[in-house]
Amino acid sequence: MKYMLLMQFSASGTDFPGIDTWTQDEVRAHVAFMGEVNEKLAADGEWVDAQGLGGPQQARIVRADEGGAPVVTEGPFAETKEFLAGFWIVDVDSPQRAVELAAHISTAPGPGGRPLNMPIEVHPVMSAPSQEL
Repeated sequence: MKYMLLMQFSASGTDFPGIDTWTQDEVRAHVAFMGEVNEKLAADGEWVDAQGLGGPQQARIVRADEGGAPVVTEGPFAETKEFLAGFWIVDVDSPQRAVELAAHISTAPGPGGRPLNMPIEVHPVMSAPSQEL
């Protein structure tokens, strides 16, 4: 069963500053933790893909106009309190295993080495519809 684990950053409900204010050692520890997570997932045969994402200042919102052409706006905007920070796609034996992985990822270190306990959404990756459709 494949799952997408989505790491969200939420300015509300957190008691730590944004990563742009962390020391170099704190950023290195955070990145090293993520690398170790990926290495363990690969060694266990559960890793499919994982990526960190650019911040909201680099994101764009795209909609199609009436003719189907893209209409691009910047966003999410500064008032946005939550944004997607990264994701993993894992292939695991059970929903419980996906939840266990999400809980571990949530413990990524932040300032002072304290676990961030960031929310990690767990979404099943849906398979394609049957050929009969």
